[in-house]
Amino acid sequence: MRTHSRLVRALGALGLAAAAVLVAGCGGGGGSSGGSGSGGGAGVQPAANQASVTVGRGVQGVANIPTVSVTVCAPGTSICQTIANVQVDTESFGLRLASSAVNQVLGALPPQTVAGSPLAECTQFADGFTWGSIRTADVKIGGETAASLPLQIVGDLPQSAVATGGCASGTLELTPADLGANGILGIGVAPNDCGTLCATPPVGNSNYYACPGNINCTTTLVPVAQQVTNPVSKFAGDNNGVILSMPSIAASGQSSVTGTLTFGIGTQSNNALPGNVNKLTTNPFGDVNATFAGKPITAFFDSGSNAYFFTDSTLPNCSGNTSSFYCPSSTVVRPVSVASYNAAASGAPAGLVLSMTVGNATQLLANGNYALNDLAGNLGSGATFVDLGMPFFYGQTVYYGLDRSGSGGPGPFVAF
Repeated sequence: MRTHSRLVRALGALGLAAAAVLVAGCGGGGGSSGGSGSGGGAGVQPAANQASVTVGRGVQGVANIPTVSVTVCAPGTSICQTIANVQVDTESFGLRLASSAVNQVLGALPPQTVAGSPLAECTQFADGFTWGSIRTADVKIGGETAASLPLQIVGDLPQSAVATGGCASGTLELTPADLGANGILGIGVAPNDCGTLCATPPVGNSNYYACPGNINCTTTLVPVAQQVTNPVSKFAGDNNGVILSMPSIAASGQSSVTGTLTFGIGTQSNNALPGNVNKLTTNPFGDVNATFAGKPITAFFDSGSNAYFFTDSTLPNCSGNTSSFYCPSSTVVRPVSVASYNAAASGAPAGLVLSMTVGNATQLLANGNYALNDLAGNLGSGATFVDLGMPFFYGQTVYYGLDRSGSGGPGPFVAF
């Protein structure tokens, strides 16, 4: 479980969405990895356990937003709607859809309740927070189905209900324009978004709310089975992890690019984990040990962040609408060392060194491209992590093993 304050998605993406001219462009190069998670790219039909992932203009012209299509059905029925442009987020957990994007089927999705009251959630992300009801649906992605999945519908409850609760900080994100997508598909290493923290006292740790009449909302404990759930964990098979495979892109960036999301690891011939990959165990949230600029820190691999994000006082910030990003006069590289998570040790001084290429964001975003691999942003002072965002994924096949330790299975990992 990643707590409210550490659930990170799309850092800085809304700074791009706020200005239509900031639509991407890039330079630099991505790494490469062998691996068998490929397939289903442009012009290739995905297998039943795969879905095509597209980085393009999307719903709001935001750079580096990987998206898939998701079909949502009223449980056990053929009342369904397919929603395109749902962001693939490997560092959050569970499906969240904007209410306006599911208007055709929303009324048929039964609400989750606690003690007879409708259930809602306030979810803190790094760039704001979502608010909305918890409902149940059969969710189909590619050829896989998660039956009776608890998910969040964003923006279907009065704002006043959450404002009085003081549940989070930052910008309240309720619409596709706010999110930069029609929803968020959280497929990180955790099976649900809160776990025992929201199921056991004290109730103050919970980000779930009981809402009698959908207006008088108070914090509540929620059984794990009713919490927003990573849909992969509820697939009948291919449910132990995911593989995100993206092609390399041109040094100048591309207007769009198509990759593949593959479900399951080692469950079929197209999702084997090669023996030559770099495999790092993570904590339950997907974090690994890291060393950056000589300091111990943590890091994570996050397709839901549209840039690399770290703190480097030697790099100049951009100005104006791109002020959250770095603008060096020429392309530079910043190394970060990563190793398996170890709570008893700090940093990764002898770990695997990864390179983050940093271009001038103002220039890159003027090129008219949406896929870029050297966009980087500033976390500001006091940051305790490095976010290896979407630029890392170009030219990579990245594996995420779900945390199954709670049922006696293996713990979480990331590999590439």
